[in-house]
Amino acid sequence: MIRENSAVQERVRVAVIGGGVSGLTAAYRLRCELGDNAAIVVCETSDRPGGKVHTATLAGRPFDVGPEAFLVRRPEAADLAAELGLRDELVHPTGARSRLRAGGMLAGLPTRMMMGIPATSEAAADVLSTAGRDRAAAEHHLGPVELDEADRSLGGLLRERFGDELVDRLVDPLLGGVYAGGADGLGVRATMPALAAALDAGAGSVTAAVAELLPAAPGTAPVFGTFRSGLATLVQHLAAASAADIRTSTTVRSLSRNTHGGWRLALTTGQDPDASAVPLDVDGVLVATPAPAAAQLLDTAAPMAAAAYAEIELASMGVVSLALPAGTALPEASGTLLGGHERRSDGSPFAAKAFTFSARKWAHHEVAGAAVPVRGSVGRFGEPGALRHTDAELVRQVRRDLAEVSGITAEPVDARVTRWDGALPQYGVGHGRRVDRIEREVAELPGIEVAGAALHGVGIPACIGTANAAARRLAGAMPSR
Repeated sequence: MIRENSAVQERVRVAVIGGGVSGLTAAYRLRCELGDNAAIVVCETSDRPGGKVHTATLAGRPFDVGPEAFLVRRPEAADLAAELGLRDELVHPTGARSRLRAGGMLAGLPTRMMMGIPATSEAAADVLSTAGRDRAAAEHHLGPVELDEADRSLGGLLRERFGDELVDRLVDPLLGGVYAGGADGLGVRATMPALAAALDAGAGSVTAAVAELLPAAPGTAPVFGTFRSGLATLVQHLAAASAADIRTSTTVRSLSRNTHGGWRLALTTGQDPDASAVPLDVDGVLVATPAPAAAQLLDTAAPMAAAAYAEIELASMGVVSLALPAGTALPEASGTLLGGHERRSDGSPFAAKAFTFSARKWAHHEVAGAAVPVRGSVGRFGEPGALRHTDAELVRQVRRDLAEVSGITAEPVDARVTRWDGALPQYGVGHGRRVDRIEREVAELPGIEVAGAALHGVGIPACIGTANAAARRLAGAMPSR
């Protein structure tokens, strides 16, 4: 807060709780808005900034063990990269096509679809049985869809219109990569707002709505992007450009009003929960944490918002990174998706839900004489399954899956297991109304804002978008403004 005392003017102090992409973007945007004189503190519970964005080392080379890319067609991440001077560091996929294991068979992933929902019945023909194709072809004869204002289950809608096979073989594998959850537990409006809008506007069927939303011809512009040295490049540049005091291994235990009309943060530092630090008093605070932490922090100041945060369910996932010997041949595909109902040849369930053949997908990972990286993704909402295994057993299980879907049996020269407990919020039916409750109550409190993956999208661009907006609102409410 600013107090005039002769020629002395104290700096505005702002705290950002959470040092993931949302929190670091918010800190950077606050710096842009408030200028060099603001004191910005970022409190991060873990021992490093970045949250789920984590570029580790695999066989001596940088490798992303959290998200590996961001959506370019949504502009926030690419725009931020350009703003930070990282445009030349951006790279895009090679164009290798993904595969899908459906009904025990491998097929190329259809192109004319939206998150597994086809624009024409022919688009999904290769992954459906004859009965499944007939059911999909009949959808456009069923007439328009009337969505409930409060949303409805995406899986329920699609099963009603297309049958179970399309959902199980195509939609769920794609959603599993985004939310680690299936269509039955997700809301139409929450996860596919453009589709919901097209249906509300009177599209003749779900198929017609998808066809209306997709471009008439496949474009040549890239869909995804990342950085040559890993996504942590963005984290590092945000941290530097924010010029913030980034305090890792620092947990905010509570948030309350102080005597000056600002906020007091009670802190714990290090691994000892009893190791309390000096409280931090600030003029403004931006909460950019996962939903459970946000619920705890807002419990006193904004109880209705805290209750809404507490209703958001979470999914856990893991990434098994394998470095195969140099020269190991990979399939001519960027990766393989596995449906939840797929089974190994012996009838047991797969541990993995997807593989990324990184050296096929990204040219910068194809290095002569270097180890060949592959990612195996594990974990679905409500099904901890393989995540219960030890790291060694999880590597064994994922290697077994890799051998079955690709024929690769080479012994890795390096392997790394990264677990993300409660990493992905589930955008269930009614998610939009929960977010409305959160944002409505927080808006009534001066000097506090919220951002993050629990609100308006789980991807990196969406997180950047919520952080930019929240930081600008908070900066505009600070005394110096």
